[in-house]
Amino acid sequence: METAAILHRPDSEYAYLYQTGDFHVRLRTKKGDVASVGLISGDPYLFHEDSWYKEEQKMELVASTDFHDYWQIATTAPYRRLQYGFHVVDNDGEAIFYGDRGAFPYTSETLANPGYFFRMPYFQEIDRFKSPEWVKETIWYQIFPERFANGNPAITPKNALPWGSKEHPDREDFYGGDLQGVIDHLDYLVDLGINGIYFCPIFKASSNHKYDTIDYYEIDPDFGDKETFKKLVEEAHKRGIRIMLDAVFNHTGDVSPLWQDVVKNQEKSKYLDWFHVHSFPVDIGKNGNNEGARTVSYDTFAFTPHMPKLNTANPEVQAYLLDIATYWIREFDIDAWRLDVANEVDHHFWKKFYQATTAIKEDFYILGEIWHSSQSWLQGDEFHAVMNYAYTETIEDFFVAKRIAPSKMVAGLNEQLMLYRQQTNEVQFNMLDSHDTARLLTICEGNKDLAKATLAFTFLQHGSPCIYYGTEIGMDGENDPDCRKCMIWEPAEQDLKMLDFTKKLIQLRKTYQKILSLGSLEWILIEEEKKVIGFKRVGKEGTLICYFNQGTENAEIELLTHNKVVLSQLTEGTQNQINIEPNGFIVCLEN
Repeated sequence: METAAILHRPDSEYAYLYQTGDFHVRLRTKKGDVASVGLISGDPYLFHEDSWYKEEQKMELVASTDFHDYWQIATTAPYRRLQYGFHVVDNDGEAIFYGDRGAFPYTSETLANPGYFFRMPYFQEIDRFKSPEWVKETIWYQIFPERFANGNPAITPKNALPWGSKEHPDREDFYGGDLQGVIDHLDYLVDLGINGIYFCPIFKASSNHKYDTIDYYEIDPDFGDKETFKKLVEEAHKRGIRIMLDAVFNHTGDVSPLWQDVVKNQEKSKYLDWFHVHSFPVDIGKNGNNEGARTVSYDTFAFTPHMPKLNTANPEVQAYLLDIATYWIREFDIDAWRLDVANEVDHHFWKKFYQATTAIKEDFYILGEIWHSSQSWLQGDEFHAVMNYAYTETIEDFFVAKRIAPSKMVAGLNEQLMLYRQQTNEVQFNMLDSHDTARLLTICEGNKDLAKATLAFTFLQHGSPCIYYGTEIGMDGENDPDCRKCMIWEPAEQDLKMLDFTKKLIQLRKTYQKILSLGSLEWILIEEEKKVIGFKRVGKEGTLICYFNQGTENAEIELLTHNKVVLSQLTEGTQNQINIEPNGFIVCLEN
């Protein structure tokens, strides 16, 4: 047995309260090395009684990666505290006890030593990671406001181009999208099945993307005003649609009054300590402060002197940003913040941010933009979720880029799921394209069947799925700025078959939401050469059986005759003997 591969950490994603009184325990072992794992647990204050612990509970093998197996169990404790250890048996029958002091022979003497066990001292309900329930039921729709719809021509920028007049927009182009345009198309989103809108920034800024904030308290005048935004939120809520705004708190725009005071007064500015300034002058074009240069004399977003980085360790900056964060909840009843460049802001500030926002709205959703492993932000006192790039990029690596095998995708997805608590995975934010990346249809090289299969696979995973505006009608586009084309509203120019498919996919997600959000994920078929994947989503409400064919030949799948097909693409045959064509898939409800 490779004991060096065994891992458990108390009070982490390996040991946590899931629901009130429901305690999840995980153990990691070397892949293929262990035959069984049992949990030995009981009350620490009853340790010296003969039957202090429950009968050993068998743990389930829930996930495997390239290197490790993960075992899990849900257990309880009548007195809300737990002392526990693991009985680990390898494939040759060798048994060990694994606990807080490491690995020991599995003997009565070992089990008699209380110091060898892990502890959950008390089930503190206040410390339990609580994710908003409504997010599990949400299908998001990302809107880049400048390009969605022009509803109020009176506020269209004077330099705006005719809507959609360029096949490939440039970075500096304006077209006049606004908030009234979103209001005008809320019923379109309802018909699509959307119940959550994620907006790119809407606050006053110089650019078309608005990530260079000038004033966090004002709606950009090109988009409308506060009255229009208030109406948008109210109308969205009437239709059951939640609203998530984009908060750019890592940096501000260089023409904001805050930074302009530093430019004007240099060392004497009252806002000097609001930023990270290393030398003077700070003027652009002087002292090495050039676009893309590594000589910028103050900290910025990337190497962009037009976006000076805020010092969130400064109490004055904290108070300023927290007031902004709570202002838009108090005054406009928004439901969520998406936090731009969240990993470059200190944990100390985000903990205060969490407390301030959730104190106003208990089920408020906090989403961090982080592109890598994010355990330290997802302990229950900072973010509820992150934009799940590592997960969705693994899907794209298999389906779209064709650079990994089916087993590698499965291992990668399992790896990501085991990084976090179950309640975190249930509200992760899953998107395949965005304002930052090439559109799905483009990376699929125009293959709409492949795009549909990739979307469907993503919608069948844990987490809350998001559609980038226009994906549902077949819009394409390379990386920024080409992925920010004007929304196409003329039905004759839309792919109505793609639209119909997207509606069916969203309805599938909503119909079987509890299975897909809360249920287990079980891989049942992985064919390396044929590139066929099969899995089950199992919940209290039933079981969904799913097969995807990413090979070059038809895949023959045998189903039970009483399974009900709830969504399929490119399949033929009888109900129990299905031929799935390349890029095809089938989703069945097991009756």
